[in-house]
Amino acid sequence: MTLSEAFYNLKSELTLLYPEQEAAAIAHEVMESVTQLSKIDRLVAKDVLLNSMQQNEWDFLCDELLQGKPLQYVLGKCYFMGREFLVNQHVLIPRPETEELAIWILNDWARDKVGKSILDVGTGSGCIPISLKAEWAEATINACDLSIDALALAAKNAKNLSQEINFFEQNILNKNLWQHLPQYDIIVSNPPYIPENEAETMASNVTAHEPHLALFVPDADRFLFYRAIAQLGKTKLKENGTIYCEIHRDFPEETKAVFEDEAYTNIELRKDMHDNWRMIKVMR
Repeated sequence: MTLSEAFYNLKSELTLLYPEQEAAAIAHEVMESVTQLSKIDRLVAKDVLLNSMQQNEWDFLCDELLQGKPLQYVLGKCYFMGREFLVNQHVLIPRPETEELAIWILNDWARDKVGKSILDVGTGSGCIPISLKAEWAEATINACDLSIDALALAAKNAKNLSQEINFFEQNILNKNLWQHLPQYDIIVSNPPYIPENEAETMASNVTAHEPHLALFVPDADRFLFYRAIAQLGKTKLKENGTIYCEIHRDFPEETKAVFEDEAYTNIELRKDMHDNWRMIKVMR
């Protein structure tokens, strides 16, 4: 099979699962991974045949993709703030909206970096704390998760990217475990916030492959993580400390009300690049 045939065959099959433009983008990424050639180089070499090793890899990747597995899990990697992170089925695939949350923190604290401590709650792949540390060497950064598998992957990402993060297991909903935690200047989190009843309307490649533990909350208590983070902040945030969270785009005011109920008054909501309410900042 030539490079051109491999690309167009995969693109054609992927249009059964994705819009044409997205199918083309995925096919291009697969071809770059298989051949190690850029789009321009592949165009020049469009009639070159895949070798046997490339053909085997192409066959495997296509089979995985056509089962609806997200490209990032198929390739085992994704990019966040310009850095390559390993990902697997134990962690969420990092999204651009989460990059915006990390950038908000970096911009807010650009002139007050020395001696600051940060806690990332529900770290997953470690994309938030590792990216913050890479841009903010002076910070002491801790990150927790309930999933041992997620923590193992996050630690591997930190090692690969030469960043020192203290990862530890923690169920943030268990208040009895908070006593050993120190005081922080910043608490950041992209917690589970999707009500379980929304699963039936979501893309199957998300619900079938990304970890439900990191996605969904009970319909009857959809803000339980924000309430826990708000209460944690009241005991573990330093004076003038700040909480930053990603939020459900449909419930900005309701999320804000959770913090107001815990007596926070300095609260800011922010939209993402798509004009959706997706972030909240709360100062103690």
